[in-house]
Amino acid sequence: MRLTGFVYRAHNPRWPFAPDSGAGAAAAGGRFNPAGMPALYCSLRFETAWLEAQQAFPFKAQPLTLCAYEVDCDDILDLTDAGTCAAQGIARADLACAWKDLATRGIRPPSWLVTEGLIAAGSAGVIVPSFARGAGAGDINVVFWDWGADPPHQVRVIDDDHRLPRDGRSWR
Repeated sequence: MRLTGFVYRAHNPRWPFAPDSGAGAAAAGGRFNPAGMPALYCSLRFETAWLEAQQAFPFKAQPLTLCAYEVDCDDILDLTDAGTCAAQGIARADLACAWKDLATRGIRPPSWLVTEGLIAAGSAGVIVPSFARGAGAGDINVVFWDWGADPPHQVRVIDDDHRLPRDGRSWR
């Protein structure tokens, strides 16, 4: 399917000069990407982006930089749709797996296996439920594996007024 519109991402304020790099996900790995593989995790609502970014801070909200992205991206698979999951042979349990615990124990999480299969089949990304603590039915994420500044896989940060810094020199 083709996804058009806007998505949101909340960043650590230390890294706002690379809001579309996917390097953070590559460094640490994520639910839908093993370490070493870039991915851009976004949300359909800015409230969900905030919820996702605060997972590591359950007791005190930490500062974040919230960015919006303009999207015009083909080859997206909607895994919030039960019919799509069934057609792809994907179980919700595979998406919701305890990926970090499994990876820490040296076990390849089922969500990574799903990712590998979808990328091999030509998917540029997926629409998935948020699995963050406190997430509800309206909390939906989009994970991009193949993106750039232009269609067919456009994910472009909106910074018309050039407010984001261009490098890390603002941090000393």
